[in-house]
Amino acid sequence: MSDIQLFRLANGQATELKGEASDLEKPLQTLIEANLETLLGARFLATEYSTGKTHGGRIDSLGLDENHCPVILEYKRSVGENVINQGLFYLDWLMDHKAEFKLLVLEKFGAAAADAIDWSGPRLVCIAADFTKYDGHAVQQIDRNIELIRYRRFGADLLLFELVNATSASVPKPSAAVKAAKLAKEANESGTEKVVGPDKTYAETVATLPAPLLAVLASLEDFTLSLGDDVQRKELRLYVAFKRLKNFATLVPQKGRLLLYLHLEPALVTKALQNAEDVSQKGHWGTGDVVVSLTSLADLDAAKPFILAAYEGRAGTPKAVD
Repeated sequence: MSDIQLFRLANGQATELKGEASDLEKPLQTLIEANLETLLGARFLATEYSTGKTHGGRIDSLGLDENHCPVILEYKRSVGENVINQGLFYLDWLMDHKAEFKLLVLEKFGAAAADAIDWSGPRLVCIAADFTKYDGHAVQQIDRNIELIRYRRFGADLLLFELVNATSASVPKPSAAVKAAKLAKEANESGTEKVVGPDKTYAETVATLPAPLLAVLASLEDFTLSLGDDVQRKELRLYVAFKRLKNFATLVPQKGRLLLYLHLEPALVTKALQNAEDVSQKGHWGTGDVVVSLTSLADLDAAKPFILAAYEGRAGTPKAVD
């Protein structure tokens, strides 16, 4: 895998900081668990969680991410350890023990969090000093949400996480999703199919969007996914999340508009865009403290610099986008 170089700049001179990554020991695991929300956008649930006598194992770390999806974290402590297969074993255990996981969430975070668990996108996060090219190839062949994260320590006060590979369970590609939505819409209008229910899923809502809004959706997804190779698109039951290690934007489709939530300081966006609103104190689907209502390609063009700013994690004035 690629190497990371970090430099300290002082008086016009660059000095390389040498990174260290020995076998991942328990103190580093404890450090990661104590800062799980900051590092990976997940709330910590349990450490060394026993899977019982039948399965006979212990999950290194369990969490609940910002999209309300279960997260299993496994740490590769030695070169010979097959952390991916081990993690998949625990992921299968998790899907067979949903009630046990829900009870754990209920006890830790309360009834609202337990009821909000989204089982459509459980994640396996593997953290190691390094991965081989075979590890990267293997996860590409597995239809699960798997992330490989490489770490480096620089001195006593710097910890680097590098997302070296990520795969998601199969969902339609943006172009395919839009095409499917058009077909579903035609079927719906002809009376051969109807979508009902107060809380439609993301796919059901997209199927009812008019053609101009589908064009905005396709353009939005194309632009966001083009920002970098590390952008992950995660389709959940009610919305789509765009993330690196953590969400930077989420999209909630509604009748007549797309609601784009961004992880930015609300004042930065609301001052520049009339169709933006501070929702930091309001409950909503998706994640992010500011929402931009998109109804046209012109709205999307105006929002692109802010999407880029959210992707780059910047708090200053957004860059212009060509």
